[in-house]
Amino acid sequence: MNVYRTHTCGELRQEHIGGKVTLSGWVNTIRDHGGVVFIDLRDYYGTTQVVCDDHQLADGLGKEYVISVSGVLRKRDEETFNPKIETGEVELKADKITVLGASHHNLPFEIDESTATKEEIRLKYRFLDLRNKKVRDNIVLRSKITSSLRRKMEELGFIEIQTPILTVSSPEGARDYLVPSRKHQGMFYALPQAPQQFKQLLMASGFDKYFQIAPCFRDEDARADRSPGEFYQLDFEMAFADQEDVFSTAEKVMYDIFTEFSNKRVSSAPFKRIPYKECMLRYGTDKPDLRNPLIIEDLSAFFSEVDFAPFKNKPVRGIVAPKCASMSKSFFEKMLTFAESIGMKGLGYISVLSDMQLKGPIVKFLSEDKQRQLCDMLSLKEDDTLFFISDSPKAVDRLAGQIRTELGVRLGIIDDTGFEFCFVTDYPMYGISEETGRIEFTHNPFSMPQGEMDSLMNKDPLDILAWQYDIVCNGVELSSGAVRNHRPDIMLKAFEIAGYTQKDIEDSFSALYNAFGYGAPPHAGMAPGLDRIVMLIAEQENIREVVAFPMNGNAQDLLLDAPNTVSEAQLREIHVKLR
Repeated sequence: MNVYRTHTCGELRQEHIGGKVTLSGWVNTIRDHGGVVFIDLRDYYGTTQVVCDDHQLADGLGKEYVISVSGVLRKRDEETFNPKIETGEVELKADKITVLGASHHNLPFEIDESTATKEEIRLKYRFLDLRNKKVRDNIVLRSKITSSLRRKMEELGFIEIQTPILTVSSPEGARDYLVPSRKHQGMFYALPQAPQQFKQLLMASGFDKYFQIAPCFRDEDARADRSPGEFYQLDFEMAFADQEDVFSTAEKVMYDIFTEFSNKRVSSAPFKRIPYKECMLRYGTDKPDLRNPLIIEDLSAFFSEVDFAPFKNKPVRGIVAPKCASMSKSFFEKMLTFAESIGMKGLGYISVLSDMQLKGPIVKFLSEDKQRQLCDMLSLKEDDTLFFISDSPKAVDRLAGQIRTELGVRLGIIDDTGFEFCFVTDYPMYGISEETGRIEFTHNPFSMPQGEMDSLMNKDPLDILAWQYDIVCNGVELSSGAVRNHRPDIMLKAFEIAGYTQKDIEDSFSALYNAFGYGAPPHAGMAPGLDRIVMLIAEQENIREVVAFPMNGNAQDLLLDAPNTVSEAQLREIHVKLR
């Protein structure tokens, strides 16, 4: 028999009344009512009220003491039932209390109120923060989701394979974390940004379906949906597979996971497919939140025939906001302030009044025919407002996307009752680097170009599309993926266009390039982010709420005080000298 407890604090019910019980846990609250002391004892499983008729039993106890309590379980008086806890109809009359671990320090925050505490304090005392049931439930949810993902992948015929953590540095988009070698002076390992090369090598090795819950390391700045340094993803790859095979797997797994762990409505398969170019035009982002019903319209051609100087020779976008014309003046003023805060010079609009009369500073530049044409083209109705965004070709879609999101929030029209999934497809293979002005890969350099060698040889590189895709849920990018380039000749040509020589490839990707020369199957995959999946299901706005021991937004572990200095002896051993 366990000497510390016969039962947990969350399991006691009326059927246990009259029995001898031993509980162990933390003192959540302690109350002295005229010599009778009440203790709410908390463990991982729940809370039970302990009654000390002999107040001396509780002498010296304080909050967060770890104690063991023995006594007889009895029924509470009905007027003292506590419906907030599952054990609210019973209480333990203490005969003996043993202190197992004293709490000698003043608490930096009340455990039950830790989520309202400044994040820096929460992370410094994360072991206390995790005692809060709301915080702990997120970590428990993460465990259950991870376990379910493994089962689902195995049911679909995938096998789990762990790939190395210490590997080689390679140009994959983000900064590497470097690990100096003790045995090989002046040389470094790198932590993997993703298992990219390894999973492709597994396909070249003859495995058919691989997956793992993979740790990935990228020296990137933090965001609400991105951890600095380390994150986890459901990495999977399939041999003899194309884009639709990957989509089919992702649709099943994502639908099953989100319906299993949430009561919200979930997009059913097939998820909407949106080409990248269309996505940027209609939503102003490649991470569209489809819960927002607003759509961006291209009005460039319309205004090319209108003599309005601010729109002259510029792309123009329009967003129809329903039931907006009757909004207060302050609504429009706040929208203008927001537009200016994101770099716009203004925010023009036309409102539709009763009898379909148009009002706004731009109306006087439109003939009656043009006004009718605009109304018909956009199906404008009474009380609609049409907002205009015009800027450089490079900026206009991004700005329109931000206005769309802000309107959706301010109008309260974003449907938060469901999870809306989509795939964004047909990404451009290449773009122009802002820093160098040269052609560069826009996404994963290992993607197969659409049209394969024929496209690489005969198309303008900026017109070449890749078999590259993202999966997006409620405006959050869960994953990138691609049909991989598995042919050495196409790989050489694709990298050549981006300015790499054959020697560059042999030096940076020698194993993969060599393996493809021995016959590799067509293969494809993707890697939905586990942290983001849990964040969405748990309905948290910050990814750090679903990570047990996260870094802060400045890439610091405040609990263990990392990063930190190391001794001169340690540096000498790995042949490193600080400058």
